[in-house]
Amino acid sequence: MEVRTTTLRARHALLGAGWETDVKVGIEADGHISSIESGNGTGDHLVDILLPAPTNLHSHGFQRALAGLTERRGPRASESFWTWRQSMYRFLEFLGPEDIEAITAFAQMQMAEAGFAAVAEFHYLHHQPDGTVYANPGEMSERVTAASASTGIGLTLLPVLYQYGGFDLRDLAEGQRRFGNDLVQFERLFEEAGSAVKHLPADAGLGVAAHSLRAVDATGLRVAADIASGAPLHMHLAEQTAEVDASIMHTGLRPAEWLLDNADVDANWCLVHCTHLLSEETRRLALTGAVVGLCPETEANLGDGIFEISPLLQEEGHFGIGTDSNIRISLAGELRALEYSQRLKDRSRSVIGDPDRSTGRVLFDSALSGGSQAAGRNSGEIAVGRLADLLALDGTVPDLSYRSGDALLDGFIFCGDDRMVSDVWSAGRHIVRNGQHVRHDELTGSYLSCMGRLLGEL
Repeated sequence: MEVRTTTLRARHALLGAGWETDVKVGIEADGHISSIESGNGTGDHLVDILLPAPTNLHSHGFQRALAGLTERRGPRASESFWTWRQSMYRFLEFLGPEDIEAITAFAQMQMAEAGFAAVAEFHYLHHQPDGTVYANPGEMSERVTAASASTGIGLTLLPVLYQYGGFDLRDLAEGQRRFGNDLVQFERLFEEAGSAVKHLPADAGLGVAAHSLRAVDATGLRVAADIASGAPLHMHLAEQTAEVDASIMHTGLRPAEWLLDNADVDANWCLVHCTHLLSEETRRLALTGAVVGLCPETEANLGDGIFEISPLLQEEGHFGIGTDSNIRISLAGELRALEYSQRLKDRSRSVIGDPDRSTGRVLFDSALSGGSQAAGRNSGEIAVGRLADLLALDGTVPDLSYRSGDALLDGFIFCGDDRMVSDVWSAGRHIVRNGQHVRHDELTGSYLSCMGRLLGEL
């Protein structure tokens, strides 16, 4: 999508220094913010409330097609993340490259309509259903980047290293064959992913993901870190109690303990979920400068548990939000679920707020800074030189009317939903207008055609 030099005029804008009224923001053809001026004046677009647009730091795009299809209780004694995972594996048997592109594009479209300007795609579906490598090893990476080209959303592609089926280094199970690579295969896959990203606009990025400590050994983790070499490095960590127990059994340490003792974790890392960390582990992780990636809607849907955020905040640690399984794609919903989970756990209110900023403001600021850091993206703030990742809200809706400052964010996060989003720009690309993606009908049609066939085969 082409970016043209343009000027936005906002009645209210959240700038790096705080809230301002009557602001003009200039966007250059390279997608960066070129100027910020105060005062009334003309502009190419007039919006009510202009915000920096966050980056979704954790997504498995293909799982959007599974949303709402795993909510029945089976004959088992109990349902859990592990039984859901088996359902997901069975669903994967039916997905081809064209399906991945259509599903991922639809998910990205919904992310944009929810207010996200970019996404870090934790991409681990690499091979054919029987585990055979495609003739083009980068086939699936190219499908993900093609989806990004269609939607215009900013992309940081994170090809995933997945070696084993558990801490005991067992072979991959049948349902995991599409994910697996040895280290030589993965290095080639990474190169192919890099080639795919080069066909996107210059704001697109490339990083690496090690799936989890149960799926990657110590050597694999070192190789992943070496390949990343200063680029984003993501990994699932301590999502399930069974994962913690297995780590203790096979390594003698809890997952976070082992990782912090054996890897040079720094600000390039994003550790996703971290649901079952002890307080001292969270504090230690915060001091590394890494981002904790939280996905409250998915964590609730899968019954993962609740991340204890207070120790992270006490050490001024970083967190951002993702949509993970894409069970429900909502920027406001993820932030609201994060705060409400803490309130329910602690039986208190305004857990993530501070004396100087409202709860909604702290949530939003953290999503901005944590998301841009985790994606290695020059965004997260309306400032000259930053990418024009911007989100506009409709100030005429009842829960935003007659409000100003942080109350606008509180209205959006705690009272609102995606219908408050009027426009989104990703690196200056105007991808959402009047609440709808510019290719909404086309991308929805492709998704529906895909789902009609898939559900007919299930």
